[in-house]
Amino acid sequence: MVVKMQAQMLFFVLAISMVEFSTCHLLKSSVTCIDCVAGSDLAGIKILVKCNQVKNLAMATTNEHGAFETQLPSSDCLVKILGGPKQLYVSRKTMVTSIMKVDETDSYTTSQPLSFYTSCPLLQNHGGKCGAQNDAVGGNIGSSKTVDLPLPKEWGLAPSSYYVPFIPIIGIP
Repeated sequence: MVVKMQAQMLFFVLAISMVEFSTCHLLKSSVTCIDCVAGSDLAGIKILVKCNQVKNLAMATTNEHGAFETQLPSSDCLVKILGGPKQLYVSRKTMVTSIMKVDETDSYTTSQPLSFYTSCPLLQNHGGKCGAQNDAVGGNIGSSKTVDLPLPKEWGLAPSSYYVPFIPIIGIP
């Protein structure tokens, strides 16, 4: 009888020791589009959540209204807009924000709104920050099309675009 009680007590202690207690909090927030028309579909935007002293990152995806929610492993986290199904333009000021606790609930929200543009804002367009710009000239980067010189097939050489722009330096001591 005593052995049976000890065995039951041992199984109970082992069962309790295997249970991991975690205090997960829920992050509920949304993103806003600054230059979208009312009623635009904001589904599919990826949100990254990084918490202090936690290796794993949390990911969330917005619904059609731009709302998202995810479990937080701790309460000291940063939230960042990662990207979407289309090109997004995000200001550095609104790209990353911290979280704060919502009163009288066990959920959290972003301390500042996460907002983005769907096209390059006019303020950044002239500064050259939105498009690919060539800093030396100030214009757009040209085509990367290569020049292929016609060579006779009998020579058995690779297309000239493989080696014409390359000038070998031979004989460096």
